[in-house]
Parts: sequence; structure tokens; C-alpha cells
Amino acid sequence: MLKRIHHAAIICADYQVSRHFYTEVLGLRIIAENYREERQSYKLDLALPDGAQLELFSFPHAPLRPSRPEAQGLRHLAFEVDDVQACKAHLESLGVIVELIRIDEFTGRRYTFFADPDNLPLELYEAPPHVA
Repeated sequence: MLKRIHHAAIICADYQVSRHFYTEVLGLRIIAENYREERQSYKLDLALPDGAQLELFSFPHAPLRPSRPEAQGLRHLAFEVDDVQACKAHLESLGVIVELIRIDEFTGRRYTFFADPDNLPLELYEAPPHVA
């Protein structure tokens, strides 16, 4: 029945900072951006290359949600990449703090973590090698 994840929604503390991070630092394409006056809220739809989407929301006075260490709820959001080392270097060149690269003990794939402007844990997870 379920086919794939359509979107993940993120409520950000500072809309302009998060908008810049996801569009300029991570390079996601804007699908639509709307301001909902009655809610004093922005909604930004962002495209991932595989067709999935991220939605960024701003709400005045949104409560904080604990995300570490190991709090209940969404643990992290992972993005598949072809080369974890190259993506890590790119993010670091833009001032993003990225953890050391680790190896997944079950798949042997490389991965690392970094955070968005609201300290949401994000992961880079290396795709399997392409077989010719």
C-alpha cells in the first residue's frame, strides 16, 4: 500500500535562516512559498531530486521539542548522497559543522551527521555503489 515518503515537515524557529540553509546550503529547489496571514505562518515546499519533498513552516511561539539525546519522536532525517566525504567537505566549506564520518556496521556504508539551524539532526548516508 505505502509507496514512499511524500514529504517531511519541519517547524523552524527562524524562517529566513532555515530558508537560506535548505535552499542555499543544501541546494533544494523551491516548489512553492506561501504566507498564511491567519496563522502568521510561512509554508515553503522544497523538492528533493527523487520527487520527495520537505516542508518548512514558521509558527509564532512554537514550543521547543527535545531532539537529543535519544528523545522519543523523529530521531533524524537522512539524505542519500553519492559521496559522503565530498558532501561533508562542501558543507564544511559553507561553515556547517559536520561530525566525523562513520561506517554503518550492518551495511558497510559511510555516513555522518550535521544539524540544521534549529539543531535538527540531519544525516548524509552514502548510496550503494553503482554496478555496471
